[in-house]
Amino acid sequence: MKIFVKVIPKASKTEIEKISEGEYRVRLTKAPEDNKANEQLIKLLGKHFDVAPSLIHIISGVTSRKKIVELPEYAQQ
Repeated sequence: MKIFVKVIPKASKTEIEKISEGEYRVRLTKAPEDNKANEQLIKLLGKHFDVAPSLIHIISGVTSRKKIVELPEYAQQ
């Protein structure tokens, strides 16, 4: 399953907001330096979808705020 994610780094709090089916806005407290924001994103999505973070992959937009993330098909929405 692929989802589209718009990331807002250096936010005051961490949260996931569902925009539409398969599209999310994610606020992260980490800065986009040394891949820290991407790591926090993967951990947060893993917790939200009840999936191991090692099964989540950013397939597009690693250095962008707009990302396409691949989750296992059994992930709970």
